[in-house]
Formats: sequence, structure tokens, C-alpha cells
Amino acid sequence: MEIFLPFILIILASFFQGSFGVGMKYMSPLRWEAWWLIHVTTAMIIFPFLWAFLVIPSLWDIILNTPKPAIFLGFIFGFLWGIGGILFGVSVPYIGLSLTYGIVMGLAASVGSLIPLFQADNSFSEPGLPFILIGILVMVIGVAITAKAGLNRDALLIKNGNSSNITKGIIIAISCGLLSALLNVGFANASPVAKMAESYGVITRNSSLAAWVVVLFGGYVMNAGYAIFLLTKNKSWNSFLLPSSRSAYFWSIISGISWFAALGIYGQGSAMIGDIGPVIGWPMLLGLSLIISNIWAYRSGEWNGVKRPFQVLLIGLLFLIIASIILGYSNVF
Repeated sequence: MEIFLPFILIILASFFQGSFGVGMKYMSPLRWEAWWLIHVTTAMIIFPFLWAFLVIPSLWDIILNTPKPAIFLGFIFGFLWGIGGILFGVSVPYIGLSLTYGIVMGLAASVGSLIPLFQADNSFSEPGLPFILIGILVMVIGVAITAKAGLNRDALLIKNGNSSNITKGIIIAISCGLLSALLNVGFANASPVAKMAESYGVITRNSSLAAWVVVLFGGYVMNAGYAIFLLTKNKSWNSFLLPSSRSAYFWSIISGISWFAALGIYGQGSAMIGDIGPVIGWPMLLGLSLIISNIWAYRSGEWNGVKRPFQVLLIGLLFLIIASIILGYSNVF
């Protein structure tokens, strides 16, 4: 059972990761920047810090005693990833949830797993390395097929007069995908924080939360800073006081909780796998979350009236399932 627990945790994390974007469809009547500030404050500060302090009472001592280069790299990669987080929120209204996920997750899964692979000590001597590389390749193919399905869907919608600014949305999503990969890179580089937590007696499964606090603080500085800039520039601070905004507040907070629940649980599963955890767990997380996000997209009607693209989507999702099985099998060695 112990060998399967990390993957059970990653599957659970995938559900939360694939679900958090649903709340972005319920921003009205709040302005985007107001909704986003509530979301990131919940996702990157309130929830992760509360969770971390509950299971790691000596969190501040751990951070203060961790080598400063690890703290700096974790913060910087988190800050750069924060730009990608902003672009994700901008991309969804242009090209929809499923296509945004397809492009972003493909780039984030491949780049975000390969960089830690090259950084890890003795990673190329791992017995399961061939399966890891094959799994990542199959994952990227699956994501490409899924993105193609989304493009075909939008082509039909344009033909039927439901055009959206797809080109702009795709460019934003590609930029988001490249920057989003840095979240896992930041997590891998902040691993000394987790190891320091273990030296304080924190169990392996919870030690990753100490690393997330560092990385996400960097991401929060970027995200919150941009939201505050827009609130000031657009003079939209009064958006918080708009009537009938209770539902938007609710979905912003729920999305934030779901978003960090995904990372927190993923971090637990990844830590249990070992040093190669970010290489195996990250593409599994994103690939499986892509399946979940498309289930939500289907339920919301994004695939209505586009039978052929939907069939292509199912093929892509099958590739993602196969890739997850291969990556899971690689940890047997």
C-alpha cells in the first residue's frame, strides 16, 4: 500500500488542480483584478500558511536556518511563475478553459519535469529513467492532441459565427505554459527547506509545505502586485463593494482553496517518492488535471455541437491516462 500512496495523493491533487479554474467563470460582477486579488491571497498566503503552521509549528525557525541560496531561488522562481499565473487568468476568457489547460499543461508538464531531472544528482542513473522519459513524451503527445481538439472546436465555432480572439489567447497561453513550468522548478530548488524541516522532526509527507511557503510567497508578490496595480490604474477598488458580489467572493475563495489543495497534496506525494518526485509527479499532476478540467468543460457546454473535435479530445485524454500509468510504473524500479 505504501508504494501506491504517493500516486493516490497525486491523483487526488489532480482533481483539485483540474477543478479550480471553474470558479473563473463566475467573476461577475467583480472586476478581474478584484477577483484575482481575493483568489491569490487565499491560494498563496492564507491557506498555505495556515496549513503549514498547523503541521510545522517551527516553520519560521526552519526558514531562517535554511541556506539563503535555496530561499532566494525558491522565491525568484515563484515570482517568475507568478507572471504565468496572471497570464492563465487572462487567457481563459479568450480561448476557454479546456484549450487554455491543454496548452499550458503541455508546456508546464514537459519543461517543468525536465529541468528538475537535469538538476537532480545522479538522476540519469535512475533504473526507471527510460520509463520516465517515455511517460513524459506520451504525456506531451496527449496534451498536443488535446490542444488540437480545442483548436478544431474553436475553428467550428468561428465558422458558426461564435468567434473569439483565439490567436491572442493562444499566444498568452503559450507564454503562460513556459512560465508555469517554473513553479515545479522553484519547488525542486527549494527542497533544502523541506530537508531542513525533516531535520526538525517533520514527517516527509508534510515537509514539502515549508518549501511551498517560500515559493508561493514569491508568486504572491507578483500576482498581488499586478492586481493592486490594475485596481489603482482602473480606479476599480469600488468593485469590492458592488451589490450581488457574494457569489463571486465565494467562487474566488473556493478556487483559491482548491488551487493550493492541489499543490499541497501533490507536494506530499512528490516528497514520498523521493528526489525524483518532481520529475515523476509533476507531469502526472498536470496530465490528470487536464482530464478533470475537460470533464468540467464538457459539463459547462464548451464541447456542445462539436462532435468530431470531441472525439479527438477523447483520444488525447487516453494518451494522458497511458502516460500517467507509465510514469507511475517508473517508480517501481
